[in-house]
Amino acid sequence: MSVYKRIIPCLDIQNGRTVKGINFESIRDAGDPVQLAKFYANQGADELVLLDISATNEERSTFIPIVEAVAAQVNIPFTVGGGISSVETARTLLRSGADKISVNSLAVKRPELITELAAAFGSQCIVVAIDIRKTGTSWTVHTHGGKRDTGMDALEWIRKVVSLGAGELLITSMDGDGTKTGFALDFYKKVEKLVSVPIIASGGAGTIGHFEELFTQTNITGGLAASIFHFGEISIPELKKELSKTMRIRTFPTDEHGRTRKFFF
Repeated sequence: MSVYKRIIPCLDIQNGRTVKGINFESIRDAGDPVQLAKFYANQGADELVLLDISATNEERSTFIPIVEAVAAQVNIPFTVGGGISSVETARTLLRSGADKISVNSLAVKRPELITELAAAFGSQCIVVAIDIRKTGTSWTVHTHGGKRDTGMDALEWIRKVVSLGAGELLITSMDGDGTKTGFALDFYKKVEKLVSVPIIASGGAGTIGHFEELFTQTNITGGLAASIFHFGEISIPELKKELSKTMRIRTFPTDEHGRTRKFFF
């Protein structure tokens, strides 16, 4: 049976603000994360991802107040990541309202963290985020907001994290990040042959056609984007309307302002 495709806005958070860059650099402000989260829920987003992009580099945990404020404003699932180094930190975030936990750099540093989190909360709650960059004919894993090349083969790391208990993958192409040139379809086609867990594709979304290519040329179920949503280049209702012509996309009635009635506050 076919499954629904998911449209997922991403909020990269730095110093309490949503930001967006290109290739993980040239960061610019994109607005208040709580207001954006509420806006996207009203627009019909299927899920949200909130990533505290400086938490690991600054060696601190994710902002709890932002998570609590978002949880109070939306009733769609959202994932939180950034600086999560222990079961205790993850438990605090989940109790604050997050639905799933995302780990990235700290899982590379200590892979057993994935197993510990999965044992405590269930694999379905654990998302491993992986930032990749292509070098020649292969892809390597980068950490610390893309600043460090680990030299690890991305496909091997993907296979390993799933064996350790990851229930979902969030894979970001650093080459495509913010460029609006399309998703890294060649890489995702390789990934879907390796693992059977749900995958969220990130990096490169610039047009409705890019989402159509992702969902029709691969079995990826989640398409994540940031700048095209943050800066009003494509609206979620518009995107879903076009995609629903050829695939299974959840759509809901909207009011005169384009907000979905299901999530209207």
